[in-house]
Amino acid sequence: MCGIIGYVGSREAQPLLLAGLERLEYRGYDSAGLGLLEADGLEFVRAVGNLGNLKEAAEPETSATTTGVGHTRWATHGRVSLENAHPLSGCRPGELAIVLNGIVENFRELRESLLAEGHEFTSETDAEVVTHLIERHYGGGLVDAVSAVYRQLHGHFAFVVVHREHPGLLVGARLQCPLVVGVGEGETFLASSIAAFQRETNRVQLIEDGEVVAIRPEGARFISVEDGERRRDELVIDWDDEAAERHGFETFMLKEIYEQPAAVGRTIEAHVEGDEIRLDGLDLSDDELAAIPRILVLASGTAYHAGVVGRYAVEEWARLPYEFDVSSEWRYRNPVLPEDTLVVGISQSGETRDTIHALRLARELGARTLAITNLQGTQITREVDSVLYTRAGMEMAVAASKTFTAQVALLFLLALKLAQARGTMEDEETAALLSELRALPDKMTAFLDGDHPIEEVAQRHYDEDFFLYLGRHVGLPIALEGALKLKEISYIPTEAYSAGEMKHGPIALLGEGSPVVCVATDSPVYDKLVSNIQEVRARGAEVIAIATDGNEDIQHHADDVIYVPRTHPFLQAPLAALPLQLLAYRIARLRGMNVDQPRNLAKTVTVE
Repeated sequence: MCGIIGYVGSREAQPLLLAGLERLEYRGYDSAGLGLLEADGLEFVRAVGNLGNLKEAAEPETSATTTGVGHTRWATHGRVSLENAHPLSGCRPGELAIVLNGIVENFRELRESLLAEGHEFTSETDAEVVTHLIERHYGGGLVDAVSAVYRQLHGHFAFVVVHREHPGLLVGARLQCPLVVGVGEGETFLASSIAAFQRETNRVQLIEDGEVVAIRPEGARFISVEDGERRRDELVIDWDDEAAERHGFETFMLKEIYEQPAAVGRTIEAHVEGDEIRLDGLDLSDDELAAIPRILVLASGTAYHAGVVGRYAVEEWARLPYEFDVSSEWRYRNPVLPEDTLVVGISQSGETRDTIHALRLARELGARTLAITNLQGTQITREVDSVLYTRAGMEMAVAASKTFTAQVALLFLLALKLAQARGTMEDEETAALLSELRALPDKMTAFLDGDHPIEEVAQRHYDEDFFLYLGRHVGLPIALEGALKLKEISYIPTEAYSAGEMKHGPIALLGEGSPVVCVATDSPVYDKLVSNIQEVRARGAEVIAIATDGNEDIQHHADDVIYVPRTHPFLQAPLAALPLQLLAYRIARLRGMNVDQPRNLAKTVTVE
């Protein structure tokens, strides 16, 4: 989950590396560092904490070097400390350095063999073994040394090496972790994400597992560790650089909450032409879609909650069996998977390790695989048969908002497309639902621009030590997502349950004044939910209800009501997510939290 950036070219490397690390800080902010190749060897600047600390450390010294690497860390092996911050060097600190993302699983045995040879370690990290292995194998050729080291490593990782004897050269390699080349005019970048260099170039080259890449200002060479040099085409990525600026919002998260109407609108319009749903990325005919007997959705975190929302639409509209599971659990339980299942993996980053491995297993078992992701050129897109892209734009805050509602919108389109192919809905009903879906961005805007009691509710409850979230039917995954947001950014212990299950245990947690957030939008089980609300109020809890415009009945059952616009009951799910995002946001801010960089979290989870 760490962030890597490297640069070779004609411009000063330091400001480019720092700017790139700003774009990668969502991947980890335990510590950060730079390695700059000066005339007399490598110079290092490292700092514990977020990137601001590194900038302060780097300010007194400016460097004119045009070659360097940078790193922002999310700790896996070794505590958060200056000694464990990257770049990491070997026995001769000014000679070479690496920056690494991922985990070297066999580092213990490698470390023991290196210690026996006399190598001296200065960090607690698994990554440091790579520097000493390069020292072991280096005989003047950096590519050869990296290739030899790559063959010895087990795990999942990406790393970049800089060496004092090779000015204007960086060498990198990857195994199941992201690393991509950015191609400029007389300069080349190497990074964990396109985001790191998107201000400078949108031309990229993808690196495959089993390859070593050597970048110079004039371009990149790709060398297979098994069979020699390879050619690689350039891709042009359509990026909106403006997404990485706050534009007057106090945080990225708040900006991204308010960008949701545009994100959902772009996602819908990218897959609809006139009155026709065109999911071209599926690469399946209507007959093939109609023949799908079952769907399995695999995801983690927020993407998992989006997948749960999709179940209600697919089962109701397309009358198709639909299951979902957490990627990290499904892949380890020896699953039974019929070969003709459509397995859908959802990952906003396209790099979620558990989901990628689950999709790989599904493919090995003979299933057709589909990825739903927000980013082009990522690992997940190379592991599946088909890809559908959301159009949320770059999301900088660690806690997802606009990518969630865009994923839900795309799943609704998939449900409608399946219903059309299977003939399970009348054309008029499909057209009406599509019209409602296309109106969703305007209704999201209407809510975000409206006047709601979110601030008052947050002021009254921000210092509580526990929240319970309840929902039923399509409101359940929205309750799960709302609770996750509150946990992620405010650090308040929070439970989320099906309201019908609440009396089977969680009700014991409630006392006088306990805040209970209920997703009470229109649904077939609204009356049942009201009964559950009465049960918690009888225990003295205070109910905060998310309800549909025009529902006056709910005011008799809740202490506070936040209304969202009326639409089809399923489409109220992404609308109901908005007040829950804003409520979590305001509570976290009132508690003084850094909502863009919550502790212990990173946006792109590339480790198990």
